[in-house]
Amino acid sequence: MKLTRKMVLSRAKASELNNVRKLNCWGSRLTDISICREMPSLEVITLSVNSVSTLEPVSRCQQLSELYVRRNRIASLGELSYLKGLPRLRVLWLAENPCCGADPHLYRMTVLRNLPNLQKLDNQAVTEEELSRALMEGEEVTAPSREGTGNGRPELSYALSAMHSTAETQGDPLTYGEEEASSVQGQLGLKPPARDRFPSSQRAAVSSRKNRNNVLTAILLLLRDLGTEELEAVHQTVVSRLQALHRQELQEDME
Repeated sequence: MKLTRKMVLSRAKASELNNVRKLNCWGSRLTDISICREMPSLEVITLSVNSVSTLEPVSRCQQLSELYVRRNRIASLGELSYLKGLPRLRVLWLAENPCCGADPHLYRMTVLRNLPNLQKLDNQAVTEEELSRALMEGEEVTAPSREGTGNGRPELSYALSAMHSTAETQGDPLTYGEEEASSVQGQLGLKPPARDRFPSSQRAAVSSRKNRNNVLTAILLLLRDLGTEELEAVHQTVVSRLQALHRQELQEDME
């Protein structure tokens, strides 16, 4: 169902769309909210329990401070990119959408990394500690392609998650040739992997090593596009991981 001018004016008790400041459309079976583009004064909108699949229309609502879209059909966290240009947005309720995924922590960190001005997310106050962690643990998102929206599987917005899930697939685009892998790693001062000359009994181990190498190469390629701030976050994460591994090795040696 499409949200119409008549519905908006009736519910908001307003005479013109330009004057609408608050709008409640909870549980209205809505699929199309494109009319929101014509409401520049909108400050609070409730769209929970509908079938909305994109947040693009509210990107024009520069006065928006509270957005409630719980339990809709938002498939990709890339939709957050449409909210980045809303300077007054402080409250967002996005829970129970397909884009939330199976990892609540990663979901929350990603939302806060992309919308650091939020004061409340999913009815839970945002803390300074969360905002700091989000810089390292959240993922940067980009606007999803509108092509094919609403059909097929949801788009994944996490670059590293996509790499880990697809690097083990035969014919994957991240499965670089040995020459390309060696070139990339050589440019970054890493020792290229030796060519495989193992008996058949060791093929499983070799395959696992190749998959890890593919993931590493993809990560190194992504590093080229990062700036100083992002590289510093990567550096801190790597140092922390190395320290944990060293502690684990020491503990194993003692045992």
